[in-house]
Amino acid sequence: MMNTIALLVPFIILYLILLVTALVDLIRHWNNRQVPVIWLVVIIFVSTIGPIIYFIFGRKDYR
Repeated sequence: MMNTIALLVPFIILYLILLVTALVDLIRHWNNRQVPVIWLVVIIFVSTIGPIIYFIFGRKDYR
């Protein structure tokens, strides 16, 4: 049991860093987004893939 938890902790930390980074970027550029509420839903509710989808497709909105 402890080995499983020890293996999961780095992935959980990585996920939290990815989630917080995506949310901070979205909030900083909220007014420059075409549909920021949809990106917020994607980041929060699409689990691990949501922040990755945001960084691949969502950040292009304001560039």
